[in-house]
Amino acid sequence: GVNEFVKSTFDSSSGKVVIIFRDSGNANYGRVVVGTVSGTSISFGTPVTFVSSSVSKADVTFDSNSGKVVIGYRPESPNQGYAIVGTVSGTSISFGSPVVFDSSANVDNISTVFDNSNNKVVISYKDPGNSYYSVSIVGTVSGTSISFGTSVVFKSASLGPLSSTFD
Repeated sequence: GVNEFVKSTFDSSSGKVVIIFRDSGNANYGRVVVGTVSGTSISFGTPVTFVSSSVSKADVTFDSNSGKVVIGYRPESPNQGYAIVGTVSGTSISFGSPVVFDSSANVDNISTVFDNSNNKVVISYKDPGNSYYSVSIVGTVSGTSISFGTSVVFKSASLGPLSSTFD
């Protein structure tokens, strides 16, 4: 079963659709599946676990500079902000090691986007370590990992669900 979130992105390097979800039939683990579009139908590979614990929030984007998928997420324990870099191969995907982008507990409302002018991933979220203000942080993908700058407040208030886009 699937619940809580279903998010997707298009991997233009492989020509595949990447869908992430919380798998209620598998202890609410964070899972991902690769889809192949053919004509007016889509077929899927075998779902892969990107975190072996219950995940409450997650979003996904594609970094066209590195050819990698980036997932920003918060597991239930420890409930900090993490990012993980995925590489699509055929109908499957493999991951590097998770990287903490915010060590505060209860990071929430995660939204990811790729800025192709600067070749950076931007993760926006609610930061409990800073009065639950709404912040963004810039990530740089290198190989199968990602490194981050310092988070910046864009709204000195706690917002509801976030959604990001790049113009």
